[in-house]
Amino acid sequence: MALATPMVATAQSDTRTEQVRFAAGTSGTTINDSITGYESVLYKIGAEAGQQMKVRLEPSNLSTYFNVYAPGKGPGDEALVNSQFIGSMVPEVNIFDGTLPVSGEYAVSVFMMRNAARRDEVSDYMITISVEGNTGDTVQGDYADGLQGGPDFYQISTSDGGSLNLRVNPSSGADVVTRLNNGQNVRNLGCRMAEGRRWCRVATLADPGSEGWAGGDFLVDGSNDASTGMNNTTSSSSASSGDSTSTVTVRFPAGGTGTEMTGSLAPGESRRYVLGAANGQNLYVRVAAQGADMSYQIFNPDQSFLLEQMTSAQEYRGQLWQSGDHVIEVISRGGSTTSYNVIFGIE
Repeated sequence: MALATPMVATAQSDTRTEQVRFAAGTSGTTINDSITGYESVLYKIGAEAGQQMKVRLEPSNLSTYFNVYAPGKGPGDEALVNSQFIGSMVPEVNIFDGTLPVSGEYAVSVFMMRNAARRDEVSDYMITISVEGNTGDTVQGDYADGLQGGPDFYQISTSDGGSLNLRVNPSSGADVVTRLNNGQNVRNLGCRMAEGRRWCRVATLADPGSEGWAGGDFLVDGSNDASTGMNNTTSSSSASSGDSTSTVTVRFPAGGTGTEMTGSLAPGESRRYVLGAANGQNLYVRVAAQGADMSYQIFNPDQSFLLEQMTSAQEYRGQLWQSGDHVIEVISRGGSTTSYNVIFGIE
């Protein structure tokens, strides 16, 4: 793959990072987003060597382009390609279609050229990202993030101290084998990229134990101490919904596509917001909390996870793949009552 000189609007650009995750059982997603002036967005996607990545950008402002970066690199480094220049992997401007050389987390940076950025112009755009092609029996072209090797043991590390689903297959839509406690050690049986993210096959240290797949972003280096984390007696129901749960139906003003609601939660409490939406629509959620120990998660109409255990410091944007009532659950895990605002949008 040819290397391209990195093209960025300016070294002083305001970069926002978004983790791309594909819907369960799919190989791609479409995102609607916007940048103004020197803003840029860095989309991160996990993939394996030999797979085919395709990126198509459709911007309202024709001075908008993207770079694709190999694992471990980003703006300021050499890019694999710049979508402004037609070549072997850029058949048309703002289209990338290439075979990936290594396994790991790739980055796609969307930005405006300086001539438009300095005038503080706006670019509304739609970007479609897909990763296709089967993975082999073993990871090939492994990058330095340890898909093929890695530590002998992992430890479960969730942002809110809750439990983590162990699934039958590397997919957020796969059946749940069991739930793993925060701090629990598990044996590493090897990792893969699927649905745009890293999944690791792990085994619990109990005898008899359980085997399955866990999201790699919730795993850190661990040990063979089978007792660590096992004194966490939180049940699966309280881990996902707090000690006390209330439900609110979300309704938008007439003609509106979004709304903002306020609330407060005592320690261990959660609140479920029910929001009707259709397959193919885009959901936006932002929780602005007055404390650090607030998180949220999103359920599909069939009760599977759309999003697991996101800290309130991160907003969510993504396309829906089911029609019906979606549930956004806000959870308080702090030591005191916490106030918050939550913003919902459907387009």
